[in-house]
Amino acid sequence: AVSEPVPHPLGGEPMITYRRDLVDRHSGAIAGTSGLSVPRVQGPEIVLRPFEESDIDAVLEASFDRSITDVTTVPIVADPGLAGAWLVRQHERAAKGIGYSFAIEANEECVGQIGLWLRDRDQGRATVGYWIRPTRRGEGYAYSALQTLTEWAWHLADLHRLQLHIDPTNGPSLRTAEKAGYAREGLLHSWQKIGDERRDMLVYSRLRSPWPIADPAAEEPA
Repeated sequence: AVSEPVPHPLGGEPMITYRRDLVDRHSGAIAGTSGLSVPRVQGPEIVLRPFEESDIDAVLEASFDRSITDVTTVPIVADPGLAGAWLVRQHERAAKGIGYSFAIEANEECVGQIGLWLRDRDQGRATVGYWIRPTRRGEGYAYSALQTLTEWAWHLADLHRLQLHIDPTNGPSLRTAEKAGYAREGLLHSWQKIGDERRDMLVYSRLRSPWPIADPAAEEPA
């Protein structure tokens, strides 16, 4: 593979060199192995689907945004080789059972990524994370993707809780979670290292079944 820095995507089309041997010639999708199968899920205004070679421009653009690279595995350098390797890893995650990494497609282009991570699947829990490329924000894509993924996730019978960890200063992401029906549960102090500092994170959740409503009469002493 040949890698070289590229100009910022907002300043012009980057020149891309890519590992063609990692691409399924018939579908344009990155070649994978056995394991989980990332499906194509239709939602309002967006489609969730496996990543393809042509999605590399979205990864390159995301590499310029520290709010994405600080909390994800998106490369911190806009390099075609690194971006291509990131695309391949999304398929490897499914193959290894780590989780489902979806490209968010709108208007026939990749506008971001959303993942359902299954590290705690044996406990009935999964963690959701998402990002939208900077030039495609403000269109409601994050909300549509989160709502679509959430409804699809309940088809996995062993999942009972979906959770999000969000930077308290990320107002748009907080509003997206709440609009999609996620409930704020609390603040996790020193939850995650971002750069050189420990950061707090708010935890949000959605449950397969809502919390039972307590019957006050049942709590009265006999």
